Amino acid sequence: MTAFDRLKKLCDEQGISVNTLEERIGLGRNTLYSWKKKTPSGTNLIKVADYFDVQTDFLLGRSDKKRYYDLTEKDERDIEKQLEDIINNVESESGLAAFDGSSLDELDEENREIMIASLKNALRMHKRLAKKKFTPNKYR
Repeated sequence: MTAFDRLKKLCDEQGISVNTLEERIGLGRNTLYSWKKKTPSGTNLIKVADYFDVQTDFLLGRSDKKRYYDLTEKDERDIEKQLEDIINNVESESGLAAFDGSSLDELDEENREIMIASLKNALRMHKRLAKKKFTPNKYR
């Protein structure tokens, strides 16, 4: 997939045309279409990456991660492990009690699923924020 293909896909996701993007970031008409045949210049590449909040490596096809703080498969496994530990603590009675003092086992199925999904989303958000805050600039 070329840089232009990735650019076009990002434009489609945003519901804009390539020409509209060129206008918004201050590039001449058909400047981005030249990416079909040649490697983009640094300045234009950075402008597009900043506009879409993606890494330049993603646009160049060197990475499939759009953003440096996107979660990896390892991050997802870590989150599942943390979630399992939290659930085990809550269910062991020695851990936190769910809402009204009852354990997770005593909640009806719908409330149990809602609580687990909320915990998982909180863990994912925390991991993403930590990556944003603590990733050194040289790895961004």
